Amino acid sequence: MTNLEFNKLSTFILTNYGIKLPLTKKTMLEGRLQKRLRALKFVSFKEYCDYVFSAEGQQMEIMHMIDVVTTNKTDFFREAVHFDFLSNNILPKYCNSNFSSKPFKIWSAGCATGEEPYTLAMVLSEFSEKYAAFDFHIFATDISSRALNAAVTAVYTKEKVSPVPLSLKKKYLLKSKDEEKKTVRIIPGLRTKVNFKRFNFLDSHQTFTQNFDVIFCRNVLIYFDRPTQEKVILSLCSKLEPGGYLFLGHSESISNMNLPLVQIQPTTFKKI
Repeated sequence: MTNLEFNKLSTFILTNYGIKLPLTKKTMLEGRLQKRLRALKFVSFKEYCDYVFSAEGQQMEIMHMIDVVTTNKTDFFREAVHFDFLSNNILPKYCNSNFSSKPFKIWSAGCATGEEPYTLAMVLSEFSEKYAAFDFHIFATDISSRALNAAVTAVYTKEKVSPVPLSLKKKYLLKSKDEEKKTVRIIPGLRTKVNFKRFNFLDSHQTFTQNFDVIFCRNVLIYFDRPTQEKVILSLCSKLEPGGYLFLGHSESISNMNLPLVQIQPTTFKKI
C-alpha cells in the first residue's frame, strides 16, 4: 500500500466514521485489508482503492472495510464499578422517585459483540426481581455489522463468560448440547430485552426518536480525534433524559469540553 493509497482510505474513514488512522497505523490497515483483497480476488491495493471509491464499491464494500478496521474488544462485566453504581444508586433512586410505568431505557453505544448489553440485561433483570413494576429495554448499536451479527447470535465461549458470577451463569446462560464446542448462549428471555442496530455516530440521518435514562459509551471515544469526541458526546447528551447518566471508558476524558454534564464519579456523568 502506497502512502497515497493509505491517505485516501484513512481520510475517507476519518471523514465518514470519525476513526483516526495516523500513518503509524499503515501496517495494521494493510494487514487487516488483506482478507478483503483475497475475498475480492484483487492483487494490489490500487485495485482495492479503485473499487472502494467506485459506485459499486461504495454500495457493496464500505461495510466490509469498516468491519475489518474496527476493533471489537469487550468483556462481560468490564469496568464492573459502573454496573455496581447502576444497581446501587441509579436504579433505586429511579424506582423511589414515583417513576412512571414506562420502561427504563439504556443505550449501549458501541456494543461490539454484545457482552456489554447482555451484562446490562443481567443486572437489570436481577434488579427487576426486587421491584415488580420495573421494566426495561436496552438498545445496542455498533458500526460493525460483523460484531452485531455475533451479538444477535449471542453465543460465547466458556472462557469469554468467565467474568460472569456463577449464580448469573446458572440463570442466564445455556450450555451447548455439543460438549466439544464448550460454548454457551444467552437465554431467549434476556435476548428479547436487547434491540441491536447498526449505527454510525457521524451519520446525521441516523437518530433515535426517544431519549434514554442511561447511556453507556465506553472505550469508543479513543478512536476519535478531539473535535469528533466533543461532537459525539454532545449528540449523546441530546438523547439523554434530564438527570440521565452517561458512562465512559476508564481511559477517556471530556475535560475542557463544553457539555451539559456534571461528573459524579470517575467516568460517570449526570446530565444537568
